[in-house]
Amino acid sequence: MSEAWPTAGSADAVAPVCYRHPTRETYIRCTRCDRPICPECMVSASVGFQCPECVAQGRQTVRPTRTVFGGKVHAQPGLATSVLVTVCVVVWLAQIAIPSLTGHLEIYGLAVASGQWYRLVTAAFLHLSIVHILFNMWGLWVLGRPLEAMLGRIRFVSLYFTALIAGSTASYLFSDPLGAAAGASGAIFGLAGGLIVVARRMNWNFSWLVGIVALNFLLPFMVANIDWHAHVGGFLAGLAVTAAFTYPPKPSRVAVSVVAVVVLLAGCLGLVAHRTQQIRDDPTYGSVFQLGGTFPDAGNFRPDHF
Repeated sequence: MSEAWPTAGSADAVAPVCYRHPTRETYIRCTRCDRPICPECMVSASVGFQCPECVAQGRQTVRPTRTVFGGKVHAQPGLATSVLVTVCVVVWLAQIAIPSLTGHLEIYGLAVASGQWYRLVTAAFLHLSIVHILFNMWGLWVLGRPLEAMLGRIRFVSLYFTALIAGSTASYLFSDPLGAAAGASGAIFGLAGGLIVVARRMNWNFSWLVGIVALNFLLPFMVANIDWHAHVGGFLAGLAVTAAFTYPPKPSRVAVSVVAVVVLLAGCLGLVAHRTQQIRDDPTYGSVFQLGGTFPDAGNFRPDHF
């Protein structure tokens, strides 16, 4: 049943009131449904004003803007990158305030083998010096923002954490169980690999990026205590995941992306399980796991790789 509003020329004309606020007189109407709306309810449109309900209905019928690779375009395209940088900085300040925190969260081989697999994630938010965190956060900021804008927030976060876990897995797989490692380098190398794939896909000139990546791969041969295994693992994962995000045809892109991420994470899980059993079976470390198969946190033990 339609609702008729008195007109100014009718005998019983009264001032119309806002349909949401019956005590407020108004002569402004929604351009879509023609209901009276007060200044509080008015939403500016391309022509005139609309009521909140019509605006909500319009949003449901309008398809969201997508990036060239299908990611949703957000008003704050670098939000995820900013959050990751903020988390790393907050953790760095916590490391300064609580010196033992590093030992509880780093990749310490024997501790991971005892079942503390969470270290494979937490270690990527730790840093060992001001130079270390400044360099990594610069890389995260420079590489992360354009990738997030091109891939969309969900794909970007998926890429970051897949590369993070792949880098940590490589570090755990090939490092001395008595050594320790920390840092976001594996994930950041994954972003570098991802940006190379995007640049190749878009036919951009990315020789400068290849040069920077090559230089960083050479650093372990010039600077001691750099965990290059994490760099390689993260970089290869970044290449693979981003290729799955960008190269498949549009109808199958989401399915291929999900499968790629799941397969890579499952592969990392299998490698971690294999390395864990390898360490526990090693006579050199077997006595550590005799009492219930656990190993205490490293406490003040400082990582020797980053």
